[in-house]
Amino acid sequence: MMSLHITVSGRVQGVFFRANIREKAAELGLKGYTKNLNDGNVEVVAEGNEEKIKELIEFIKKGPGIAKVKDIKIKNKEPENFKSFEVRH
Repeated sequence: MMSLHITVSGRVQGVFFRANIREKAAELGLKGYTKNLNDGNVEVVAEGNEEKIKELIEFIKKGPGIAKVKDIKIKNKEPENFKSFEVRH
């Protein structure tokens, strides 16, 4: 199992970005969460199959909907064994 912490910058708040990420992650069978950050970025923590996480990253890079992704920072992290993929507030 792979576990990543992803920070996404650009026009990613107020454009249903988190909901789209949650939907795609659930479709891919991934666990974790997505959350708006105070600095205007979005945080994504994803756990699961490496190939499925790579698919999620490609989806994020394109920017679902009307989002405009400017930059993505990715770090490996220790798995937390989430039960599902959720939007956090």
